[in-house]
Amino acid sequence: MNEQALSLKDLVKDFDGKRAVDNISFTVRRGDILGLLGPNGAGKTTTIRMVMNIIAPDAGHIEILGKNFSEKMKDRIGYLPEERGLYRKLKVMDTLLFMGELKGMKIAAIRERGRLLLKQFQLDGYEEKKVEELSKGMAQKLQFIITILHNPELLILDEPFSGLDPLNIELIKDIILSSKREGTTIIYSTHLMEYAEKTVDSLVMIDKGRKVLDGTLAAVKAEYGQKFVKVQYEGDARFVGALPYVKSWRDSGREMEVELEDLTKREQLLRDLLEKVTVNGFQLSEPSLQNIFIRKVQEGERA
Repeated sequence: MNEQALSLKDLVKDFDGKRAVDNISFTVRRGDILGLLGPNGAGKTTTIRMVMNIIAPDAGHIEILGKNFSEKMKDRIGYLPEERGLYRKLKVMDTLLFMGELKGMKIAAIRERGRLLLKQFQLDGYEEKKVEELSKGMAQKLQFIITILHNPELLILDEPFSGLDPLNIELIKDIILSSKREGTTIIYSTHLMEYAEKTVDSLVMIDKGRKVLDGTLAAVKAEYGQKFVKVQYEGDARFVGALPYVKSWRDSGREMEVELEDLTKREQLLRDLLEKVTVNGFQLSEPSLQNIFIRKVQEGERA
């Protein structure tokens, strides 16, 4: 069996003379979670739409589950688009029945799995409610249920956490991890680096239509070395950015991530911090995905 669930080779897409996707290539192994990362307008959604055959690439080749895309293949894929859309006048269970039948499911199987998922997503009791009666968050959860209803081999999720509160983000994250444990291959785009860092096996970062980073999470972090210190503190630590041995820093108010020119300077950093702020935590760390993301985008802006 082909070990690759998805293979993209030299994809190109132009809109009105402007290049939205510029020679992007990457692969996704079966059973892995891949994070497709990048700022707004980077080309993530365009790439996903080409994978789903919603729009055609101007050049390049796509192979899904070892084959070229076909209509029959859609039954093996669960796709959550960036623009959510449901029939507002339909009842919740009728929506699941309609969508499940489109995927070739039997009515009894739709009802059984649908009720299980509605309970899992805390929507049990809403079967007879119309979609228009649901809150925005509930409607988004229903859209996600539709995406996984038919137990797809491949999940493609465009910004699955968008618009959700922290509790529902955690719920979606847990469902994604549960799907992986069942052998599903998952590709999702997101701006939430914290959740990508906790879930992905590999990542592809796109900026201005071009791939700027590609690899396993471990390999990407290793590329940036181990010269980082995470500091929890109280006080005004803006002076840290001007220290001569600090290569970069990212301050979140009570926590900062500092990249040193040389790791031997960590004791000097601690001494300088203790002179001016209260230090509640000080430890060596890997670079966060958020830090890597910001750096790559800034590099692109300077280029």
